Amino acid sequence: MFDILKKSILSKDDIVTLLSLQDEEKQQLFSYSAKIKLQNVGNKVFLRGLIELSNICEKDCYYCGIRRSNSNTHRYILSHDEVMKAVKNAYEKGYGSVAIQSGETSSKAFVNKIDKIVSESKSVTNGEIGITLSCGEQSEETYRRWFESGADRYLLRIEASSEELYGRLHPNDEIHSYGKRINALEALRKNGYQVGTGVMIGLPFQTGEHLANDLLFMKQHDIDMCGMGPYIEHTNTPLYQYRAQLPPLAERLALSLKMVSLLRILMPDINIAATTALQAIEKGGREQAIRVGANVLMPNITPRQYRNDYFLYENKPLSANSDEDELFFLEQRLQATGHEIGYFLQGNSLHYKGPPR
Repeated sequence: MFDILKKSILSKDDIVTLLSLQDEEKQQLFSYSAKIKLQNVGNKVFLRGLIELSNICEKDCYYCGIRRSNSNTHRYILSHDEVMKAVKNAYEKGYGSVAIQSGETSSKAFVNKIDKIVSESKSVTNGEIGITLSCGEQSEETYRRWFESGADRYLLRIEASSEELYGRLHPNDEIHSYGKRINALEALRKNGYQVGTGVMIGLPFQTGEHLANDLLFMKQHDIDMCGMGPYIEHTNTPLYQYRAQLPPLAERLALSLKMVSLLRILMPDINIAATTALQAIEKGGREQAIRVGANVLMPNITPRQYRNDYFLYENKPLSANSDEDELFFLEQRLQATGHEIGYFLQGNSLHYKGPPR
């Protein structure tokens, strides 16, 4: 294994081999990536307070619980005041950044709403709060507008870098075009964002070669940050019919940890999020990802009455504890792994080179 890791460039075959490691060799891989992480980004974990703005979506992706055709979903959109209250509370508690996530829509009202949230969030925090947006495919003009208003980062997950596999996860129409997704990622880079993407791990039809190519895709596109995690099925989706083909949840978790580990080795200075889906499989899943390479956490700070409705997949973790208690417990668990929260730090990606000149 270490002969492979000593290579200056890992091939697809190398990555497939490393993704198949088990037991002691897997732990050796994790130890290696943990060392790479500490050498390059240190032991601080940066917080992104997650605000699930709306579950209204124009897309009909086959894997997603808030897809347009799911009539069992109670739709909502937060008011501006509700969002700003969450932003202010996060800032006061030491969150260096917030992440605004939403179903995909590109209406004029939605574009204006995001613009107002971004500009006012910067204003009320004296420009100190970092802002990540995850609001899907938009026009280049919209991306530029939001960036100029103060957005710092944008997460647009490719979900599967293989065009063939992407096609099996989405309807075959212009709204769900693989090419359009790629063009949107390029537009984000062009407009100066710290660009993030990510994939689902453990999908039906997915192979080790797919996952290896996913990692190489992220390196090729020179991303600044990544949010990826295990695929977890949702009853009211077309992909649910293939649930018998899925690896057990424990295998999806282990594979996700290996993907985080290998991405840290491939791209030592990017930001990697320990996603909520990891926690949906195992309570300490996010902390395991932090150990092996992740350095960002996204605690949910959406007003509680809406959290059940942003239901992308089964078993979404919803704690009965207050957000304050959850943050305290999270801090304790991270300290046990030798990490500390970077309070009041935006935690911008060290890989980011700034807007293009």
